[in-house]
Amino acid sequence: MSYESIIVEVGDDHVASITLNRPNKLNTFDGSLASELDGALLSLDDDPRVRVVIIKGSGKAFCAGIDLGGFFGKDADAYREWIVRMEQPFVTMGRMRKPVIAQVHGVAAANGAGLVAAADLAVAADTARIGLTAINVGLNCIGPVVPVARSIGRKRSLEMLLTGALYSAADALGMGLVNRVVPEADLERKTRAWAAELAQKSPVALQVAKQAFYAAEDRTYEAAFDYMNEAFSRLCVTRDAAEGIGAFLEKRPPVWSGE
Repeated sequence: MSYESIIVEVGDDHVASITLNRPNKLNTFDGSLASELDGALLSLDDDPRVRVVIIKGSGKAFCAGIDLGGFFGKDADAYREWIVRMEQPFVTMGRMRKPVIAQVHGVAAANGAGLVAAADLAVAADTARIGLTAINVGLNCIGPVVPVARSIGRKRSLEMLLTGALYSAADALGMGLVNRVVPEADLERKTRAWAAELAQKSPVALQVAKQAFYAAEDRTYEAAFDYMNEAFSRLCVTRDAAEGIGAFLEKRPPVWSGE
């Protein structure tokens, strides 16, 4: 498939990467980038070669939000359609079976911060900065704050939403917005290594773990256990489960079938 605003690559290690490729615009979202990113995520989720997906940015920023060049001249219905399109990749990542890792450098602002939070995991360069900055131009990030709030909770999310501040990678790590902070020079290598490590797990177990986690997240405490136990019991009868247990008992590396 041909893309104009992103670059998609699939490696031999079962890891795919999507690079936001509008460096002259700091990889801000426009209609093309949003649609291409959403389509690529769906395509990679269906690609049997792929077990883990990395999202990163070209140039000096991860993603500086939404391109406001085409902001004016819409009515309320058109603005709703516009913002739904920009945020659809956030929803798609949560629905995907395969884990998505955000590889964050430079600035991740507004929709870029939402993209970091919507990813299942995130690795940030020690020089990265992340924030919900739209309040500074008379708008707000009430879309991106949805995945942010699920990552870091109410008080810190409201702080980010209302102040529009940019936070250091160390602060983002402390809040739980990213999983790991690494030296900028090591960002590409260490993110890829983590993705490749995850890709060595049973793809069935990996996908069931992600899907069950999100499905249980909004349930009551006891209902979450019921749901998780049902998901686990179904996992136990897969070929990968039998292979993994057998390999452990036989002290050999497992050979995953993905079934």
